[in-house]
Amino acid sequence: MSFKIQAGGIYKLPLPFTDLASGRARPALALNAPDVHGDIRFLFITTTPVYSSEHGYALDAADYAGPPLPFPSFLRLDKPFLLHHRLVIKPLAQLSQAAFAKVFRRLIEVEIPRFAKLEHEPQSFVAGTTPIPPSGKVIGAPELENMVEAALDGWLTTGRFNTAFEQALGKFLGLPHVLTVNSGSSANLLAVSALCSPLLGKRALQPGDEVLTVAAGFPTTVNPILVNGLTPVFVDVALGTYNVNVEQLAAAIGPRTRAIMLAHTLGNPFNLDVVTRLAHEYGLWLVEDCCDALGATWQGRKVGTFGDIGTLSFYPAHHITMGEGGAVFTRDPLLARIVASIRDWGRDCWCAPGRENTCGKRFDGRFGDLPAGYDHKYVYSHLGYNLKITDMQAACGLAQLERLAEFIDARRRNFQFLLGRLKSCEEFLLLPEATPGSEPSWFGFPVTLRAAAGVRRVDVLRYLDQYRIGTRLLFAGNLLRQPYFQGRVYRLSGSLVNTEVVMNQTFWLGVYPGLTEAMLESVAERLETFFGVGF
Repeated sequence: MSFKIQAGGIYKLPLPFTDLASGRARPALALNAPDVHGDIRFLFITTTPVYSSEHGYALDAADYAGPPLPFPSFLRLDKPFLLHHRLVIKPLAQLSQAAFAKVFRRLIEVEIPRFAKLEHEPQSFVAGTTPIPPSGKVIGAPELENMVEAALDGWLTTGRFNTAFEQALGKFLGLPHVLTVNSGSSANLLAVSALCSPLLGKRALQPGDEVLTVAAGFPTTVNPILVNGLTPVFVDVALGTYNVNVEQLAAAIGPRTRAIMLAHTLGNPFNLDVVTRLAHEYGLWLVEDCCDALGATWQGRKVGTFGDIGTLSFYPAHHITMGEGGAVFTRDPLLARIVASIRDWGRDCWCAPGRENTCGKRFDGRFGDLPAGYDHKYVYSHLGYNLKITDMQAACGLAQLERLAEFIDARRRNFQFLLGRLKSCEEFLLLPEATPGSEPSWFGFPVTLRAAAGVRRVDVLRYLDQYRIGTRLLFAGNLLRQPYFQGRVYRLSGSLVNTEVVMNQTFWLGVYPGLTEAMLESVAERLETFFGVGF
């Protein structure tokens, strides 16, 4: 043999078939140089275009490091062959390094659906043995393909997938400004911190200003209020919807009240007619915590688009996931600029990661007491953090976003199934209700033990746990009772009677898309057994 076989080379060799009709010599791409046994992995090349899509790769003239093959060429990615180097007849062409890398990328990608089917396909359900979690992720080949593609890009911070995700989410929400962050908690922190920016002038929140909220919820709806030196004012919730009791909201407004920050509890919108009217009447900022409510609507309009700022979480329990992640969104360009600054170390520059001098004035400005011409990339106008996500997270989120409609439908379907099945237990359980005027995007199925149940909540939860049925409390219950809240500055508006009930008697069951009707039926049957229904 007068030539050296190398990876990326295209060679003429016989097809390894006994059928003589297919036994003509064909071109094939060598994926490696001969190993210690003289063997080489080859991909045969065909002129049939059908192989140019899912299981193929179409070669064009730009893919060659030299003269191309003189005919249409398509690599068969789905049928590699291990052949001995002595079968090679002669060299025909050579792929460029960039094209050869693309081939390997496609070889990796083509195996992902098979892996996803093995690893992430639902298993058969066995009541009492198979876990029925209250929440969880639903991922498959689309998410894995995107994440692998992002990993192969080697771009480790935010990049093209993040840009695509922000644009797609903005289109879904109907808002011009969406900024990803590393969690829903960070999203809430940025939302409140942005309202304290000096760029807002007289409307900026000042230490000691009050923010109306509730104590029955997740801590990180309230924590940003405390972190920024503001005073939370707690209003009670309504049982059934578990949202703020809007009839008590107006009475909570005082001379220092400047904002409202509320969550749409478990995907059930609060009464946005009342809340937005009060916000406009009193000139209050409104932050909508939509971390549990992606896709929920009020009077046909998506929640998060009524207030000044909205937030989301993409933790695995949520409607879509990217592992860790969240988003802040607004229609106000100034608020978007402030959020971006605080998210990105507090810097004044608005260049995206990996970009420089997009304004063309990087060395021309004058900022505070800094020397003239100080590099704008290192000018900081806010007390900031680094709360960005990686492009691999965004890649996962982008695939999830394409499945959001089916996820929301599944959550609503599961909720309705439980609502119908558990009517048999209404003597013992207060069942949830959607806020009139809303279409929830349910995160969970909340129930509250009635006095007639005659049992402690912990006894119900322990019983369900024996049968591997997962439950969750309504997060902090009454935040004021939590250890870390002792000694904090806050104001109460009225009594928190229902919040106390939530703390002691409320829990929720799962409705996430990974749950089947058989699983939900098992949940209902166990609760009926516990309460002695039908006996």
